[in-house]
Amino acid sequence: MNIKNKQTSKLTTDYLNFCISRKNLDQKTIKSYKIDLRQYFEFTTNCKLEWTNKKSIEQYIDLLHYKYKPKSVKRKIASLKAFFHYLEIEELIEINPFHKIQIKYKEPFILPKTIPINNIEQIIRYAYLQLAKSNTEYTKKVTLRNTLILELLFATGMRISELCTLTIEQIDFNDYIIKIYGKGSKERLIQICNENVRAIIKKYYETYRLGTKSNNYFFINRLGNRLSEQSVRNMINSYAIGAKIPIHITPHMFRHSFATLLLEEDVDIRYIQQMLGHSSITTTQIYTHTSINKQKNILSAKHPRNKLEIYI
Repeated sequence: MNIKNKQTSKLTTDYLNFCISRKNLDQKTIKSYKIDLRQYFEFTTNCKLEWTNKKSIEQYIDLLHYKYKPKSVKRKIASLKAFFHYLEIEELIEINPFHKIQIKYKEPFILPKTIPINNIEQIIRYAYLQLAKSNTEYTKKVTLRNTLILELLFATGMRISELCTLTIEQIDFNDYIIKIYGKGSKERLIQICNENVRAIIKKYYETYRLGTKSNNYFFINRLGNRLSEQSVRNMINSYAIGAKIPIHITPHMFRHSFATLLLEEDVDIRYIQQMLGHSSITTTQIYTHTSINKQKNILSAKHPRNKLEIYI
């Protein structure tokens, strides 16, 4: 390892430790930062560029626009910008090159994909059918777990990472309140009010997790380890196919549907923001664009054209 690589490696390590201890960032964010910084340093090394140079950063940004989609470009630039800001604050560099770089790009506005309510009903109904058909202890355990996963994704709007890292201690089995640890270790509480969902939580817990001596994760695989996010994705895909749902369904689409359907029921967007764990209401406002049913109801009932008595 040459002198430059040793230097950048130490600076990266120090910065990531700072992000963990001082900014309280989660491991997924730390992993992304590490990848983004490594890619930048590899670029400057391969091109024999000075990594603190303004021109080097501008060339790298041009490369990012060529290789990645706008959302990925935005994140990678933000990672690099935050790193240089840290170096400036810690007085590890004299001049922050980002102060002299103008970055303008328009990220395409993409509406979040939701699941029609009838398709949500289809997949949950299919899950309960699989549970009723299970005839061995193993299949009962798996189908019960899978059914509960689907119910919780829709009942809470939690992220798949939040669901897979859910522990027994995070669930109040008396009042059915779930404490969710979101991005940046932010906490939020979600109340489970539907009696059917409460019943299946209780059944799964009392049958398979009460008094367990294995790890403390609520959802586990056949080896007793934490259920992986990919396993949940595969299960949902399999159940969607079994339920003959004509669209591809992902776990995050349950979160989008949770927010959109609540909005259609006239729930204040500030409550939805809180339930989703968004730091800014701007993030939550994207769901105001997806509520096409709400728009239809408003225009059908309120549009002034309806008051015009024109007979054709």
